Amino acid sequence: MKHLFLAILAVLASSVSAFAQTATAPAAVTSAESPEIRELQKVEDNWSNALNQRDQYGLELVLSPLFVNVSATGDVTTRNQQVVNLINQEDKTATLEQRVVTVRMLGDVAVANGTYSYTHKVNGALTDEKGVFTHVFQRQHGTWVCMNAQRTMLRSEAPTKTRAKADKSKSNAELPFHIPLFSKSDKSSDQ
Repeated sequence: MKHLFLAILAVLASSVSAFAQTATAPAAVTSAESPEIRELQKVEDNWSNALNQRDQYGLELVLSPLFVNVSATGDVTTRNQQVVNLINQEDKTATLEQRVVTVRMLGDVAVANGTYSYTHKVNGALTDEKGVFTHVFQRQHGTWVCMNAQRTMLRSEAPTKTRAKADKSKSNAELPFHIPLFSKSDKSSDQ
């Protein structure tokens, strides 16, 4: 009886140890040619096509009923609001293109990061907005649906005079962790 108890205890200890190792293992980031990126790129393409073709049903297929979107301008919308915006959209020239760069798989959840280009009219003039996105997908009934989306618009080029001024104050330190707190002129004025 004692040997049986020790054997059961050893099996339980090894299974708990194996579970702890898999539970704490970091999510793998996939490479540019991975099947996960190709799979989620198809979903992103379906999303872009639904928006570009003003396809309400296509949009509903890629967005979860629990979908929350944070736009590049900070507007927060739900799936239903996205569908209504698609139906009521006055700008028929608006197009979206999205490219997946990385994917992290977390079981039935995937986090995709990538770039986007959104061409639309602002005050009658055609504007090309470029930026980055993070989309959180969940596998439901064998297909991926987006649960959460966030976009960040990239800054546009600064005018020549401003850029020249910025280049003079630019640090030669390695990125991304160097934050210059004082310039040489600040140190000499303190003395």
